[in-house]
Amino acid sequence: MEEPETGAKIAVIIPTLNEFENIDALLAAVLAQGSAERPLEVLVADGGSTDGTVECVRRWEERAPVRLVASKGRRGLAGDVLAAAERTQAPVIVVMDADFSHPPASLSRLVAPIIAGESDMVVGSRYVPGGLIAGWPWRRRILSRLGGALAWPLADLRDPMSGFFAVRRDRLLAVDPAASGFKIGLEVMAVGGDALGVGEVPIAFADRVRGTSKIGLRELAAYARRLMVLAGGSVSTGNAARFAGVAAFGFIVDLLSFHALFAAGLGLAAAHMASFGIAAISSYALYGRWAFAKPAGIRSASGWPRSVRFLVICALALFLRGGVLAVAVDVWGWPPALAMALAAATAAAVSGVATAFFVFPPLHPYVSRSVRWRMVAVAVLAYVVALRVVFMGVVDLLPEEAYYWNYAQHLDIGYLDHPPMVAWLIWLGTGLFGQTEFAVRLAAPLCWLAAALFSFGLARDLYGKTAAFIAVSLLAVLPFFFAMGLLMTPDAPLIAAWAGTLYFLERALLAERRKAWLGVGLCLGLGLLSKYTIALLAPAALVFLLLDARSRRWLRSPWPYLGAAIATLLFSPVVAWNAAHDWASFAFQGTRRLGAAPEFSLHLLAGSILLLITPVGVAAAFSILTPTAGLRQAFRRPFDRAGLFTAAFTLTPLSVFVAFSLFHPIKLNWTGPLWLALLPALAQMIAAGRHLVLFRRAPAWGATVAILLPLYGAGFHYLTLGLPGVPFPRNLQGLPVAWREFGDAAGGIERQVEHAVGQEPLLVGMDRYFLSSQLAFYGPDDDSFQNTAGRGLFGSSGLMYDYWFSDARQAGRTVIIFGFEPAPLSDDRLAKWFRELGPVGERALYKAGAPAGRFFYRVGYGYRLEGPSLISLRELPLWSGASEPNSQPGL
Repeated sequence: MEEPETGAKIAVIIPTLNEFENIDALLAAVLAQGSAERPLEVLVADGGSTDGTVECVRRWEERAPVRLVASKGRRGLAGDVLAAAERTQAPVIVVMDADFSHPPASLSRLVAPIIAGESDMVVGSRYVPGGLIAGWPWRRRILSRLGGALAWPLADLRDPMSGFFAVRRDRLLAVDPAASGFKIGLEVMAVGGDALGVGEVPIAFADRVRGTSKIGLRELAAYARRLMVLAGGSVSTGNAARFAGVAAFGFIVDLLSFHALFAAGLGLAAAHMASFGIAAISSYALYGRWAFAKPAGIRSASGWPRSVRFLVICALALFLRGGVLAVAVDVWGWPPALAMALAAATAAAVSGVATAFFVFPPLHPYVSRSVRWRMVAVAVLAYVVALRVVFMGVVDLLPEEAYYWNYAQHLDIGYLDHPPMVAWLIWLGTGLFGQTEFAVRLAAPLCWLAAALFSFGLARDLYGKTAAFIAVSLLAVLPFFFAMGLLMTPDAPLIAAWAGTLYFLERALLAERRKAWLGVGLCLGLGLLSKYTIALLAPAALVFLLLDARSRRWLRSPWPYLGAAIATLLFSPVVAWNAAHDWASFAFQGTRRLGAAPEFSLHLLAGSILLLITPVGVAAAFSILTPTAGLRQAFRRPFDRAGLFTAAFTLTPLSVFVAFSLFHPIKLNWTGPLWLALLPALAQMIAAGRHLVLFRRAPAWGATVAILLPLYGAGFHYLTLGLPGVPFPRNLQGLPVAWREFGDAAGGIERQVEHAVGQEPLLVGMDRYFLSSQLAFYGPDDDSFQNTAGRGLFGSSGLMYDYWFSDARQAGRTVIIFGFEPAPLSDDRLAKWFRELGPVGERALYKAGAPAGRFFYRVGYGYRLEGPSLISLRELPLWSGASEPNSQPGL
């Protein structure tokens, strides 16, 4: 039965349960906030009080606009509030607690933005400036923050756990009628998604003085269940036990199968992959027919899409557990049986949770599109982070990483081929954790994290929180950024600095915050210490300033120039190093490249972009940046300044690389960082469901993620445990495979030679830097870098090895020369550098019991300076020997 119209503009709903000591004074305080312009009524939603609360409210009904709604609390506070909201016609509803923790005097500040049409919902926040909490112990503060953190992906405010809010009635009644628990405000925000305008006002939160709190384990469990539902998961109270039972069944089948296969002689990799397949097939039917059977009225995806999703989830879990297995066996030294138990438990957890969310999700009408996107982004991020953490310490170093590790062993303020940031970061990581792959790479995921935070902030400020989540997931998945989150090269700190510079540029140019120019200068300076290409953001900023009339005033302001001064000051160590070394690095990265023989490489540039951001990413970029989609909108009056920002900071650096590729060779990784400026717009395109040029169907991005993530996992698995039926490469070259085995074999040769000649021999790689760098890191001793030189000793370019090792100091030494092929070691010209040369030897390498390439070596006795000295070598053009393709780090 409907209640009569009261004429109230504001309805205050107060859920109660045994609040006799507070309700009388609270009703008086709330009613005092009403006025002729804003009449209000109070609905007390009682959940079954037995202490006199109901009788007290009944007495108020006789003399004031107060009504009792007795809902008996069957669905908790949320059900009580919804029952009361159905009993009023007031367009604005305020929900508050009955214990005086929510100040009645703040009612007018909560409802004012809604009545003015500025917001759909306003929350009284404890955590915005001006908000405070009085009298809470630290444990309760931690629990509040933890609860808010769990809800953060679903809500766009700082205090999602606040129970004091005002909201439009239609927005409140749009939530799931079956909502339960004690956080009805979170239900409103999750269902409303990006379409809900939410604001916050500060409140002074006071703990209750009279009565006892009704929050206990039951309410916290209900909160966790509702979060799962709102996030799109299938696990509930009814099926949690069945879900756990299927996971335990799969775990047992997995372990038993592995032990049987491994005992039968199958290799570690093949046995764990086969046992996982058996367990997955056994569990799939039980998940669908029993664990995640849907109640009447709730649909879920079925048919081949479900099967494809399950296969993808299985692949992800399989390759991740391969990394856990490799860590447990190779790093921790666990026996395979114990290691397999940990790996199987990891796979069961990953596949089980992912199955609940992405294979058997309920197609729930009360889960918003934006929340679904955010949860997909969270899942992608969680998996990528886990993949990196597991594999970063067991995959051998790339030769480039070992080369930069050698930088750190010869710490300086500059180097020939790059600025010093990569060396400083590696020095810090290895100083903390020793000479391990994990320590060398430690800074790479931290730099990626910094880039992710800046990219999140940039996308949030331009397009909102959902776009920010998607932008960070793209940063995790797109090939260039995925690699830079693991590999320790100059590009790792570069993307952090590039993302930071873009973030502060947007704050300065679009948000018009003058102090943001200081952040621009700081990030730009750190970027120049990482890689010179970040300097391309300077002309991009100038292009934006010239095209955007509103921003031209900055040309007359001191702030941009102060930022430039900060960047110059930070970059000054590199300038000082160049000044002391005949401007060698600037020449190496500048005049050397410009003076090279002409070569058309635009097609290679296009191919590299396809690899770095995928074909779907290229199609999206084209959709955003072409005149019909992006630039025309950017230049339309009034200006779309966000579109112009994206275009200026993407196309300006890209145009430089395009022009360079018309006459010069390019490197694969050069354009990688410039796509950071495009990620927010790309994320917004995905969130809005816009179609792509060439890819008209929305699932293009889903298919890309479903292909890339298993591909990354399979690649890591191949590099560590191998893949059954897939051989390792014939020689090492640039892959991070079997370098540790190479170091062990080279160490054995070194010990034999040292025993024969009575002195420690010098190790020299005959390529540009690959072999020398890996010999230094994986050599027999922790200080092998002091005993490993480059081919500069024989008159060829060895990059920084030409600076680190003087040929005059090596006179008379025995040298072991290493190569990928026998030809460089058989060259007759080597004879003039030695008193005597031994024969060329060959060694085969094995990894995980499979052939993993070979190398060649030769011993030279009595090194002598028959050829040009190192001093004369430095007087030769710096591009001497630079004709070797793909043999040096990129710009």
